[in-house]
Amino acid sequence: MSSQSTQQPVKKSDRIRRVSERCIVGCLVSASSFTTLITAAILIVLTTETIAFFRLEEVSFWEFITGFEWNPLLGAEKHFGIWPLIMGTMMVTVIAMCIAIPLGLVTAIYLSEYAPRRLRAVLKPALEILAGIPTVVYGFFALTVITPLLQQIYSGFEIYNVTSAGIAVGIMCLPIVCSISEDSLKAVPRSLREGAYGLGATKFDISIKVVTPAALSGIIAASLLAIARAVGETMIVALAAGNLAKLVWNPTEQGQTMTAYMVQIFLGDVSNFGAEYYSAYAVAAVLFLITFIITYIGHRIRVRFREEYE
Repeated sequence: MSSQSTQQPVKKSDRIRRVSERCIVGCLVSASSFTTLITAAILIVLTTETIAFFRLEEVSFWEFITGFEWNPLLGAEKHFGIWPLIMGTMMVTVIAMCIAIPLGLVTAIYLSEYAPRRLRAVLKPALEILAGIPTVVYGFFALTVITPLLQQIYSGFEIYNVTSAGIAVGIMCLPIVCSISEDSLKAVPRSLREGAYGLGATKFDISIKVVTPAALSGIIAASLLAIARAVGETMIVALAAGNLAKLVWNPTEQGQTMTAYMVQIFLGDVSNFGAEYYSAYAVAAVLFLITFIITYIGHRIRVRFREEYE
């Protein structure tokens, strides 16, 4: 009797454990399936509306991919050349990365290799707070603080300009580069550092010539993630960069990005059946394609430069 009574609770606990494990697996599968369905729905909507855009008589696919004039709201003289929007997006991204990548990498090296533990425990959370600030706040900061400072340095800066928006986007992307790069640097085995010390290397040599190359995969991944984030930024560029779609060569002038144009369309008085409305989906499809290419390149680079340590 005693042996039977001890076996029954064990069987009951095993049954409960199997049921709970199945519930957990079901939740995980449901979450992954939901993510896949959302991605598929986005692709379907973008594809359907973009095809509808190119079926309009006033739209030419060749002009869209090769044209250098974007004027969808000028009555009869409408032009749908995507390159002004792409150039505005790239200009903001380049300026932002010139700030985020160098400063983020230098800060990550300092936090990983030089900063005392107590100071690191304070600086890293303080830096990551920047990632929690709403982007609309960055936009107003660029418009009310960065732009006046730039105008004091050089009077040629317009009120809305690409440089101010790029600097604000770079500040916003700084925590991404710093946090992921610092984690990659900390993951480098201590044996590599000790071996370099044994060969007579200085701390600076170890940081630059040993630890940084060993963490190159994570650093590149952080940089590409920041680039993708800058390309898709909306509120900062909508507030600070301006709404004039043109080929931007001078960073002191205003320009328009792809995301800013979509904001302009969906907040304006535009018919839901006109070319202007459908053009926003075509621009969104181009933006999705650019982001996908950046993500794919990041994955290939991560695989190529990934280091495995035992």
